[in-house]
Amino acid sequence: MKLGAIQGLRAFAALLVVVHHGQVEAAALALRAGLPFGPSTGLAWSAGVDVFFVISGFIIVHASAPLYGRPGGRARFLAHRIARLVPLYWLVTALYLALVLNVPALLNGADSPAPGYVAASFLFWPALRPDGIPQPLYGLGWTLNCEMFFYAVFAVGLGWGRGRAVLWLALALAGLVALGRLVPEPPTPLAFWGSPIVLEFALGAGLGLARAHGLRLPDAARLALAATGLAGLAVAGEPGEALRPLAYGGPALLLVAAAALGREPLPGRGTRLGPALVALGDASYALYLIHPFVLRATREAITRLGLAALVGPWGALGLMLALSVAASLVVARFVERPMTRAVRHRLDPGAGAGTVQKPCDGPPGGVCRAPKSH
Repeated sequence: MKLGAIQGLRAFAALLVVVHHGQVEAAALALRAGLPFGPSTGLAWSAGVDVFFVISGFIIVHASAPLYGRPGGRARFLAHRIARLVPLYWLVTALYLALVLNVPALLNGADSPAPGYVAASFLFWPALRPDGIPQPLYGLGWTLNCEMFFYAVFAVGLGWGRGRAVLWLALALAGLVALGRLVPEPPTPLAFWGSPIVLEFALGAGLGLARAHGLRLPDAARLALAATGLAGLAVAGEPGEALRPLAYGGPALLLVAAAALGREPLPGRGTRLGPALVALGDASYALYLIHPFVLRATREAITRLGLAALVGPWGALGLMLALSVAASLVVARFVERPMTRAVRHRLDPGAGAGTVQKPCDGPPGGVCRAPKSH
């Protein structure tokens, strides 16, 4: 059964992030053109990442059913996760590096990075930028550093069965967060992986366990959860690092519960909205990774063509959003999916249709079909 509601929620999460970054580009365009612009604060736009993290925790527990306690399960799980996340991320990171080295002015004069920092960025290892921020070369990659660490921790418990794997994950992440707070000056990896935001993976994993044990909610309850989650994002403000799992992760948990704990379908039932959201959810990993390129290119094109006054910052934002969605659908179909299939075949050539799920997205990263044996 395809979890269409989860795919629709992935689309929503990705669009939150695109609007968040798009408003930054629209503000820069307005400043250069001398136009007024006030960013919208109607939702916590950056919380799209938190929704992604809770989804990731849920879907990994849900889709790993054929692997729990099986010989070779850990290796197969990691092979599929690598095939899912690495190819497109490496491609966009390489593209960003090429821009840094050849057109730094387009990226606000970014300095040439040190080789060790570049290597750490490609290997998902937390490292400090020159300004001291723990972020990889391609800034969005910080979420993938969290994802890959989550996969590694979860893989340890995969051989112990679903319930014990989720318990291990929750205890390991909570212990790591506590350790990061107790150590006076933790090293960069511990400070990064010990951020409270990683607890959101455990929240989603708990939902995956609840669904596996048969928990389902009526549509009215699901709609109430979704409405409460959206309201939570509307009033969340900008919490500090310690409160983010509560302020953003809590509403994200309600939204994912609304999508995950029902009998399909939910969103856009009886309309064309549902299939469109599912299709965009399938492309949400591509949308997440490529949208900064589209946003900046669109901003530069509008500015250099002298169209800023005609289009306006809000019109520019709408155009950025539309072009980002269109580009993601193309990239997902013609770039991401062929690369994922090729790498997965190389890493796990014996994978069969009955045990390998169709990849459909990310942060980011995920599987959209429940296993046939579940």
